[in-house]
Amino acid sequence: MKRKIYLWWVVVLLPLMAEAAEPQKVYTGVYLMNLYDLNLDEHSFYGDFYIWFKWRGEIDPTGIEFVNMVEKWGMSQEAFEDTIITLEGGWNYQGYRVEGRFFHPFELERFPLDEHQLEIQIEHPDYPADALVFVKDTTSASVYFRPEMKLAGWDIMGSELASRMHNYGTDFGNPDYPATNFSNFNFRFTITRPVSYFILKLLLPLSIVILAALGALLFFPSYVDARISLPVGSLLTAVFLQQSYSDALPDVGYMVLMDKIYLLAYALIAAVMFQLILTGNKLRLFKKKEIDLNRVKRKEHKMAAIFLGIYFLGILAMVLLV
Repeated sequence: MKRKIYLWWVVVLLPLMAEAAEPQKVYTGVYLMNLYDLNLDEHSFYGDFYIWFKWRGEIDPTGIEFVNMVEKWGMSQEAFEDTIITLEGGWNYQGYRVEGRFFHPFELERFPLDEHQLEIQIEHPDYPADALVFVKDTTSASVYFRPEMKLAGWDIMGSELASRMHNYGTDFGNPDYPATNFSNFNFRFTITRPVSYFILKLLLPLSIVILAALGALLFFPSYVDARISLPVGSLLTAVFLQQSYSDALPDVGYMVLMDKIYLLAYALIAAVMFQLILTGNKLRLFKKKEIDLNRVKRKEHKMAAIFLGIYFLGILAMVLLV
């Protein structure tokens, strides 16, 4: 008799206890309607999206907190239904349309080839991960944003939903409130700048400036004044071109990819000017002696080709390695 009671306890009660010990799962989905006003200076963006929850259990998971929300007073949140509804199969259901500004730390080391994963993060502030866990709603469509959505100046690479554990590492000054893990649900939306922006709007004008500077080495060596004017004008033009894109970027304490490309351009223009000065001094110093100008011209033509190769190979290396 005792053995039968023990077997009944093992078969029936243990699974019930294990089930009770598991956190309540909340199946969560997001559908982005609009994303706009990317502000690199303030590291933020506006998002307009739908979010919904399906769950079984006693805990109401709809009292969420947007972890990276910037302006709480400016956020709108409209519920799908006046109250929580019950779906077929006993699932509880509720959803919201949300619009607000969210924080994102824009890292610009690879500008203008930078890629960003914009995130909208939610947590429930009252229930740690051992009581409530947000998981991806796999029954919904795999596309998490409106297909017709456009973002001026950016290419949309895709989106995903992910869930992770988040530990703040503090008791917030209350020793009775130990640091615990919270279920953090993420909607990630990946964008990147078009390659055409880099090639046509930034690299092409600079390349024309570099070609103009290298053109000074193609002039006959005796045309000193005409030769020196080309790299000087190219240097001034390069400075203005760099300033034009720098004004559109926030103040950062590091060089972006385009800054490094301009640093290479400045070095090449300086090398051209140095070579022209050496040739001009040689002509003045040895003007009474015979100098093989054709040989000097051929040498400088080779230098122009070498400098041009260094320019394009240097850009390729920085794009691949930075």
